[in-house]
Amino acid sequence: MNNLRNEDQPEHQPRLSRDIITLYDAFTHGGMDRRAFMSRLAALAGSSAAALAILPLLGNDYARAETIKADDPRLDTQEMLAIEGGEKGLTGYLARPKGNARLPAVLVIHENRGLNPHIKDITRRVALEGYLALGIDILSPDGGTPEDEDKARDMIGKVTGEIAEARAAAAIRFLGKHPQSTGKTGAIGFCWGGGLINRVAAGEPTLKAGIAYYGPQPPAERVANIKAALLLHYAGLDQRIDAGIPAYKAALDAAKIRYEIHIYEGVDHAFNNDTNAARYNKATADLAWSRSMAFLKRELV
Repeated sequence: MNNLRNEDQPEHQPRLSRDIITLYDAFTHGGMDRRAFMSRLAALAGSSAAALAILPLLGNDYARAETIKADDPRLDTQEMLAIEGGEKGLTGYLARPKGNARLPAVLVIHENRGLNPHIKDITRRVALEGYLALGIDILSPDGGTPEDEDKARDMIGKVTGEIAEARAAAAIRFLGKHPQSTGKTGAIGFCWGGGLINRVAAGEPTLKAGIAYYGPQPPAERVANIKAALLLHYAGLDQRIDAGIPAYKAALDAAKIRYEIHIYEGVDHAFNNDTNAARYNKATADLAWSRSMAFLKRELV
């Protein structure tokens, strides 16, 4: 299960230059403020007007977020569910198939923009696969995810790794004890949330399965504490995150952790985010999702 593989993918045709994608990645991950970003974008695009025209392609379009309707008749959902046993004010978005059956549970951890419409949609997708799914709002004890993405990123930047991990771990324990849960809990996270999957796997022993999409790796000295099986998805063009793969793989091997790594060539960080026209890659997203769901079914039986 511990094989490192490069995937043969359909040719990726980015809508924007690599320099622009790289610049946006630096901006979204705290490398600069909006004013500096727009100045550099204008320089790359050729003018301020061209930069403004490009901007909608770079940002997330939440009008495209609802692939599964919030009121889908196949699901029961609950907004602002209190996560008992966690920090005061910690909440999440719960979705589950209709009925009273007890189900394996899956925690969904958002990117550095908080619990937005896209992550709620991901939570509903997981629920329709047959899980009690909880999209946590890591920012809820701090006032909740704001609509302004720049503000959300700023808020995330003030949450320490230790605090974020504690909040996610509390949600995992909550799901394990939920009356509609079988007690077996997995977690899936994206970008910042993928990094949090790696952290919480090393700190919360009740987690059975963790899926990290292009997430930063944890400190090597913590890897031996991992009890969960891991599925790690990486984007081949994501130099910033991919630089940490060799050391992570070596630590996983040394600790004899069960894991699976897939590196998808020719695609960008955030390839799963179908609200982002610049980086989404449907073929890769579909392949990674099918692997993720197969992994959960195998590990949470």
